[in-house]
Amino acid sequence: MSTATGNARSSLRAYFWEEAADDWRAHVQEGRPGFSEHITRKLRGLREAISGEPGTVPAMRDAHRVRLTDIARQSDRLPDLYIAEHATLALFGRHQQAATEPAHRPRAGLGTACRQLRGAEMFSQSAVERRLMAAATAQDLHELVQHLHRLIPLLAQAGIGLDYTRLLYDFAVWEGPGRDRVVRSWGLQYTKPSTADDGADAAPYWVRYAPGGVDSGAQLAALRSGTGREAGSVPAMWPHYTTRISTILRDKGALTRDLIAEHAALCLYGRHQQGRSRVMHVPGISPGTAARLLLAKNGSGQEALERRIGALLTSIDSGELAMHLSGLVTVLARAEIALDYNLLRAALRTWDDPKWPDAQSVLRTRWDRDFRVVSKPNSS
Repeated sequence: MSTATGNARSSLRAYFWEEAADDWRAHVQEGRPGFSEHITRKLRGLREAISGEPGTVPAMRDAHRVRLTDIARQSDRLPDLYIAEHATLALFGRHQQAATEPAHRPRAGLGTACRQLRGAEMFSQSAVERRLMAAATAQDLHELVQHLHRLIPLLAQAGIGLDYTRLLYDFAVWEGPGRDRVVRSWGLQYTKPSTADDGADAAPYWVRYAPGGVDSGAQLAALRSGTGREAGSVPAMWPHYTTRISTILRDKGALTRDLIAEHAALCLYGRHQQGRSRVMHVPGISPGTAARLLLAKNGSGQEALERRIGALLTSIDSGELAMHLSGLVTVLARAEIALDYNLLRAALRTWDDPKWPDAQSVLRTRWDRDFRVVSKPNSS
């Protein structure tokens, strides 16, 4: 999408959905719930937006906060923010038409709304997830809006609102670099991994994994699909994150060190466990220990393995560490030698964290020692 807004305004007024919610609250305080006539008239005009193209629906003009300049009207493409507001108004109109209260609910992101829809038990969990994941994998804004047109009536039926201001800004960045952040925020809101003020942490996926499970193959494929992608940006991986993250960071779609480390470990485990009947997570087996076991099993290739471990131990940052671990996992998987994935996640989390300045040297020394001295892991 282009970056121009074409938004010429002398004063900043509320978006229409915010105006409608304020109008409703004012009438509630007066003891007569409902919308004013001018709000009702604008809502009727939004019905035409469902099939109308941006800038072609006269009845919507008063509902737009983003105004078109003469230059923007004559351009081959309307400003991104105007297009995003048109789509948001169309969805809001459809939502409000079927709702008995204001459909705009501040701080209710799309993932949060879908989690509430799942909890309402009016639809199956799989049905809700399919619709949210279909939206999250939309290739462009038009496809995204089409998916949401099918999801919004379900939210209205369950009496669940949505933050339309947030949705507007999600739309505005959908076809740009901000898309991964939007998808991540939806996923974290929907799955709601343990937060800092919740109870005990959920066990990570590699601890819970059971070979031969009905969905094991599909789950491992989902983990592998995240390779080379930003943490949280692959909807198929959403159910497998357990990283604790605060509500504020979750709603923002923040990319934290903890989430990045768990994502990298999950991708590595998805490759390591693929096609293996034995569990490839075994506590106590460091990369150095695993390399030593590999050398003992193969009986040759010490020089090549020395180079591989040397490159891993001299990784500059966690990204380079993950890359070298990926190469090691490939050869370990062929030999069916496991790794301690709790240890890997911790290493990926702290390797280049300035809050843990000694972590890299401590791990480097320990793993080098494990490689050169016969260790006694819990199991092989």
